[in-house]
Amino acid sequence: MTRVKRGYIARKRRKQILAFVSGSRGAHSKLFRTANQRKARALVSVHRDRGKRKRDLRRLWITRINAAARANGVSYNRFIQYLYKRQLLPNRKTLAQIAVLDSNCFSTILKTLSYDEINR
Repeated sequence: MTRVKRGYIARKRRKQILAFVSGSRGAHSKLFRTANQRKARALVSVHRDRGKRKRDLRRLWITRINAAARANGVSYNRFIQYLYKRQLLPNRKTLAQIAVLDSNCFSTILKTLSYDEINR
């Protein structure tokens, strides 16, 4: 059987992994075995934290909406309840931006919703 020399393909794979972890410190960016472990760990962290980031942002939006709603005398829970009764599905990201950037608009939305609820 003929001899197979491991050529550029293996070298290319190792170079890609070392390039992936190039920002790491010490042996983690120099030695292939530790770099490979570091890459696996990094990919696990990225996958886990992608969902965590979504949860954290949703919590932030809810906190901002709650603060703006309470400034107008209504709790977050009651505000969302008004929206659902009117069959308006809330986009919390947009509501939070309105609450932070244009408080007059947010208070107008809230007064319209609460006025309709009181008169029903």
